Amino acid sequence: MKFSVAVSALVLLLPTLAQAVVLPRDETGELVARARPQRQGQQQQQQQQKQKKPAAKPAAKPAAKPAAAKPAAAKPPAAKPAAAKPATAAKPPANAGANTQAQGKGGRKGQGQAQGQGGKKTGGGAAAGGNTQANNGNNGGNGGNKVQAAQSALALDPSQIQPNLAKTGQEEVTEAGQVKSLTSTNNFINFCMTQNLPLTDGQQKKDGSCNPTPMGVIVSQSKMPSAKFVSPKNGDTVQANKAFDIKLATINMQTGNFVNPKTNYFGAPAQVNGNGVIIAHSHVVVQKIPSVDTTQVPDPSVFAFFKGLNTAAEKGVLTTTVSSPTSQGLPAGAYRLCSINTAANHQPVLVAVAQHGSLDDCVYFTAK
Repeated sequence: MKFSVAVSALVLLLPTLAQAVVLPRDETGELVARARPQRQGQQQQQQQQKQKKPAAKPAAKPAAKPAAAKPAAAKPPAAKPAAAKPATAAKPPANAGANTQAQGKGGRKGQGQAQGQGGKKTGGGAAAGGNTQANNGNNGGNGGNKVQAAQSALALDPSQIQPNLAKTGQEEVTEAGQVKSLTSTNNFINFCMTQNLPLTDGQQKKDGSCNPTPMGVIVSQSKMPSAKFVSPKNGDTVQANKAFDIKLATINMQTGNFVNPKTNYFGAPAQVNGNGVIIAHSHVVVQKIPSVDTTQVPDPSVFAFFKGLNTAAEKGVLTTTVSSPTSQGLPAGAYRLCSINTAANHQPVLVAVAQHGSLDDCVYFTAK
C-alpha cells in the first residue's frame, strides 16, 4: 500500500523533474545538446570556407603579380635610350671642336655651348670636359689680357725679375781680372735715379743721358747679323771729288726699319721678326785718316761722310751715293769706311754670346 502510494507520487513528480532536468532546447524545440554537433559542423564548414577564401586571395595575388611584372618586362624598351647613349656620348668631339674654335674667339661662348649641349646630351663628364676646354681658352685669353695690361702698368711684374742680377758674378771661381757686377733685385728699374744725368727720352743728348728703356730682344747665335762692303773694297782707289756708290751686303737683318732719330733715339727695345732676325737698318760712315796703314786712333766725332740707310736692301745689298749739295765725292786722301748695323731705334744689335765675329765691316781706301 505504501509502495503504491510512493510510486504514484513519483509518477506525479516526473513531469516536474523532467522540466528541471531536461536539457535546454533551442527555438526549434530541438535539444541544444543535439544541435551542438550540427552547429559545430556548420561552424567548421564556415571556418573551412573562410580559410579557403583567404587561401584563394593569396593565390590570386601572386597571379596578379606576374601581370604587375609586365611593366618590368616592358622596361627593356625603356633601356633603349641607354643603348643609344654611346651614340650620344660620341658627340663630345664635335663639342670639343666647337670649344676649340671658341677658344680662338674668346672661350666664353664655347663654354656656354658646352654647358648647353654637352651637359644635356652627354652628362656631367662631357660637360666638364667642354667646360675645361672653354676655360683653357679663357685662361689663354686672360693671359694675353694680362700681358697687354702690363705694358701700361707703372710697376714691374714679378714674373720679370731676373734673380741672377742680384749676384756680383764673383761668388764662384772666376778668371783673373774680373770685377764685381753691379747688382739689383728689381731689374735696375730705377737705376737712372742714381745717376746725375737727364733721361734719354728718345733724344740725342750730346752731354750724355741715362736710358731706363730695356735693351729688348737679344738675337740668337744662329741669327747674328753680319756685313761686308762690296764697293769700295779694302785697298781700292776712287776718283777724288767725284760721286761714287757705297754698297754693303748684309745677312740676318730685316733692313729698312728706321725710326725718327730726333724723337725716338734708343726709345724702344730691340725686336726681331718671326724668323728671329733683327728688325733693323744700317749706316755707313767715312772718316779721313793720315794713311791707310796708320795706327792713330780716329776721333769718332769727326767724319767726312755719314748716311743712314733707310730703305730695304735689294738682293741683300744696301746702296748709297757719296755726294753732298756743296761737293761731289771726297777730297784726295786716305779714308776708313765702316758700317754701323743697328736695331730700328738706332741702338747697336745685341747678340746671345760674348764670343763672336764683328757684326760690322770696315775697309780702307784712297781718293785720288
